[in-house]
Amino acid sequence: QVQLEESGGGLVQAGGSLRLSCAASIRIFKNYDLGWFRQAPGKEREFVAAIAVRGGSTYYGGSLKGRFTISGDNAKNTVYLQMNSLKPEDTAVYYCAAKSNSGSYLYSRSYGYWGQGTQVTVSS
Repeated sequence: QVQLEESGGGLVQAGGSLRLSCAASIRIFKNYDLGWFRQAPGKEREFVAAIAVRGGSTYYGGSLKGRFTISGDNAKNTVYLQMNSLKPEDTAVYYCAAKSNSGSYLYSRSYGYWGQGTQVTVSS
């Protein structure tokens, strides 16, 4: 049973935009905070953004806030990541994940459910 499924990745020129979607199972969407991570070749998985299931608080990694926006659609059990002003260094596989413990939003070990990922490539 697929619990998290990402879509929306692709190839875009620098300065362009993409919107990633993460369709979650009802159980996941109603009970877990959801986040986005990314992993570039040869690099560690990096926290991008997260949204709390209750209250909708949002969290962003590093300096991504301002270019990236996370949001949720309760009717569709879907979380989005809007990415604007993309740069070549944003190139990575982007993963959606559900936070399954009380650890920090920043760390991948706090998330127990993961999607398969979607590739984002930004050309210069």
